[in-house]
Amino acid sequence: MSTTITEIPAGTYGLDPVHSSIGFGVKYNGLATFRSSFESYDAALADGVLTGSADVTSIKIDEPNFKGHLLGEDFFNADATPTVTFRSTDVKLNDDGTGEVTGDLTIRGVTKSVVATGNIAAGADPYGNDRVAFELATTIDRREFGLNWQNALPSGGDAVAWDVTLTVDLQFVKQA
Repeated sequence: MSTTITEIPAGTYGLDPVHSSIGFGVKYNGLATFRSSFESYDAALADGVLTGSADVTSIKIDEPNFKGHLLGEDFFNADATPTVTFRSTDVKLNDDGTGEVTGDLTIRGVTKSVVATGNIAAGADPYGNDRVAFELATTIDRREFGLNWQNALPSGGDAVAWDVTLTVDLQFVKQA
């Protein structure tokens, strides 16, 4: 049973990868949102500081040419910058179980401060483990991180939106 918390619990919490995910969504062709995720990532919560990283080569895309384009210099430039990282600088909790996590996000070697909002909860699982969970989202302008590639639509619009929504659903288990 989760409980609304007024502060992030002290201690060290390890990631439960089975119940976690890191992903993104971006409008494609002005029609619908393309969504994907990273299959190789790690995160931790230690004394109120949330950190995480994702291996960009683990992006879940089953089409080799498309994946290669995203990993190339036009987008992630995975050979030079294979990891996306995050480190929180502040966590604010509200009485209703929502919260705000401010931190430094690094993509392609560019670090910017971002604010993610969503739900933050804590509680015990059926096995007696203490858990903390974050369900957060933020929207970034990908150009701020050097992801500048674009393709024009016949109508003159952009094929890929500049705004990208990042989502994290993370569950952590307290370490002994």
